[in-house]
Amino acid sequence: MTSFLQIIFIIAIIGMAVALGIASYRIIKGPTLHDKIVALDAFGVMLMGTIGIFSVLLDTPYLIVVIMIIGMLGAVGTVAMAKFLEKGWVIDHDRDPDD
Repeated sequence: MTSFLQIIFIIAIIGMAVALGIASYRIIKGPTLHDKIVALDAFGVMLMGTIGIFSVLLDTPYLIVVIMIIGMLGAVGTVAMAKFLEKGWVIDHDRDPDD
């Protein structure tokens, strides 16, 4: 890999670190729970991007599994929190078969 690409990747990592810091602030100080959930989802996406950049820099395909796990956990977590905010519970044990 050329030094020009390494410089570009390092600049991208610095930008992602700044964005992760801003998202962390919003997760901690968000005015509502909805803002915190959206910031947490954005944090997960930015974390996947950062790990992807590190994967390219380190020239290893093994971090792709980590990216996929973070993506799956982030998607399930976001859906679960959205359902909790809408209905007040995540798993409904008393489902009526007619619904």
